[in-house]
Amino acid sequence: MNIQQQSRNEYIHRINRVVDYIEANLDEEHSLQTLAQVAHFSPFHFHRIFRALTGETINNYVKRIRLQMAGRMLLNDYRRPVSDIAVQCGFNSTAVFCRAFRDHYGRSTGEFRKYYSKEVSKNGQPNRKNGQSPLESSLYISDESINQNRNVHMKTNIEVKEMPAMDLIYCRHVGPFDQISGAFEKLFKWAGPRGLLQFPKTKTVTVYHDDPKVVEIEKLRQSACITVESDAKSEGEFGNMHLPGGKYAVGRFVVKPHQFGDAWDSVCQWLTDSGYQPSDGYPYEYYPKEHEEGNPPIFTVDICIPVKPL
Repeated sequence: MNIQQQSRNEYIHRINRVVDYIEANLDEEHSLQTLAQVAHFSPFHFHRIFRALTGETINNYVKRIRLQMAGRMLLNDYRRPVSDIAVQCGFNSTAVFCRAFRDHYGRSTGEFRKYYSKEVSKNGQPNRKNGQSPLESSLYISDESINQNRNVHMKTNIEVKEMPAMDLIYCRHVGPFDQISGAFEKLFKWAGPRGLLQFPKTKTVTVYHDDPKVVEIEKLRQSACITVESDAKSEGEFGNMHLPGGKYAVGRFVVKPHQFGDAWDSVCQWLTDSGYQPSDGYPYEYYPKEHEEGNPPIFTVDICIPVKPL
């Protein structure tokens, strides 16, 4: 077995271990920290890896699996109270469960039972609509499911590199990631008169402290940064940061603003075949050249994720 297949098998094994854990504890709350620990990934990276491999967020996945299990229970035991099913499937109230069930299936629990009781085949199994049962789900990931969830439209040029350490001065931004330009503008206005902008020697970097798929967008923390000499002095809202060097998975992309998320997912998908996993440390974006003006603008970006061997 080559390193690519070994790597993919390890990722599949870890995510499926999370699936097993969720199924075995369907009635419990599942914190990101707990599920990340089950997968042996850091919480920072686990959510994005899960989404990249399965095609859905961990929260949506847990909700879907709970509702599909509830659907089975409704059909398997017509006398069982809806309130009991709601509790066993991890919903804290019957009202919340019923709203979520209707949103998912397009029917109330009563309508669901009535409708599918008429759609049972002679062998006692639900008939399929368009080839698929309403209760059918893909609980586990596999080679095939990973390939189906890959972003085929995103051209990738990704490799593991030894990246140098960087001394940075930052301006912190909290909020939507597409509004970080204001922090860069403030940083440039402050740094220019102090002789800290020496392009092309000076590099611009965005350091991510939170995963935008996990943290509420209004609380998302990022740092707009420029590279400086180690003895550069900061003040006020401008601070010093040291980014350690080491092994990083580095992918270069040419993207429009709405494609940054797809680019990040592409790096996470690539990791499954690489023999590496995310390590401690902050991922960051490095911009090797000025963006191209346009509507929308076009960015050249290196996405850099610290990694270690599986």
